[in-house]
Amino acid sequence: MSAMSAGIMLWRRREAGVELLLAHFGGPLWAHRDEGAWAIPKGAVEPGETPAAAALREFAEELGTVPAGTPVPLGRIRQAGGKWVEAFALEGDLDTATVVSNRFDLEWPPRSGRIQSFPEIDRAAWLDLATARAKILPSQRRLVDLLDAHVAGSTTGSDDFRSTTR
Repeated sequence: MSAMSAGIMLWRRREAGVELLLAHFGGPLWAHRDEGAWAIPKGAVEPGETPAAAALREFAEELGTVPAGTPVPLGRIRQAGGKWVEAFALEGDLDTATVVSNRFDLEWPPRSGRIQSFPEIDRAAWLDLATARAKILPSQRRLVDLLDAHVAGSTTGSDDFRSTTR
């Protein structure tokens, strides 16, 4: 069985249109990448946990705060590596300057024997939907389309989509 993750797509309305909060991956492998190096805050659904509860927990772990409100089921995609991602829309706001992520340890540089700690997410930003499509992982681009449809009021609430890119 493929792994299941869940995440929150926090969004807000601005005069210029809708903005989506995306998170940039931390650590040395992502440090100098921009396009294709952003994602929705998401993580594994633990046994006995609902996808919505997992999405809220992961948002808090990756960004340091729990968003207010009730997440709305948005749809599900399958990433290139086979992992399913269940996404939830939530209208809200967040000061990106306050983001504090959990950390992970990694031997860096490789084969050096030196273990360093890095933030899972090194920054977050509000992006208009066109910019979000360019910056998000290619296998998560469909989520931006689902959010766009949701905001426009034409979402069906469930969508299985197999992505073949990463």
